[in-house]
Amino acid sequence: MMAETPLSNSDGEMEANVRLLPPTDTTPLRSRIPLANAVRWISPFENGVKPTVSVFVTAEAFIRFCAHAGTDLNREVGGGLVGGWHQDEQTGSSFILVDGVLPARHTRQGSAFLTFTQDSLVSMNDEMEERFPDKQLVGWFHTHPRMGVFLSNYDVWLHRHFFPEPWQVALVIEPHGATGGFFIRDEDAALDAHRYFGFYEIPENGGASVVHWNNLRMDDSLARIRGDEYE
Repeated sequence: MMAETPLSNSDGEMEANVRLLPPTDTTPLRSRIPLANAVRWISPFENGVKPTVSVFVTAEAFIRFCAHAGTDLNREVGGGLVGGWHQDEQTGSSFILVDGVLPARHTRQGSAFLTFTQDSLVSMNDEMEERFPDKQLVGWFHTHPRMGVFLSNYDVWLHRHFFPEPWQVALVIEPHGATGGFFIRDEDAALDAHRYFGFYEIPENGGASVVHWNNLRMDDSLARIRGDEYE
């Protein structure tokens, strides 16, 4: 639902309330999980733990958020992840598809912080309505230059207040080490700030993978799998 939430700046000061996002559809789209040509990338922290929401990323979206991550290698940058929340028609499994990226504008940023301002959120909302009227913000991303892949206390606060749906995710990218991962809530809506998950890549037209992160490994057994074999 639409919320009016006070926004904190990097010094902890509370800014005026701002209307954040349009109402979020709480009903997932019914569709087939897109495993036909997907490549599974696994993080070292999964240890057999299955995320409550599977993340699928198109090759184009991966290239776009990595490109934005490289625009400033000394300060944090970020933005929104655009796509849709789905439920598999056969298994009932929940998944999101990330196929668009919205770089955040008008941010306050430093070497160890990124703050979405009122103007950032208004701009993101306007761009969603103009460019992606039939899609959803399925999460957000930001970088941690030379710091590693984790969520800070402020990151967790931002995620909880601005991306409250259980299926919305947070992506952290460390551009210097070429690493990254998705943070996903568990069944109790809790978020482990140090356990990140991999994702399913959807290569363009069945082509070669574009993923280059050093901390993820390809699951060869699921590199090519038919959707009707998924359980």
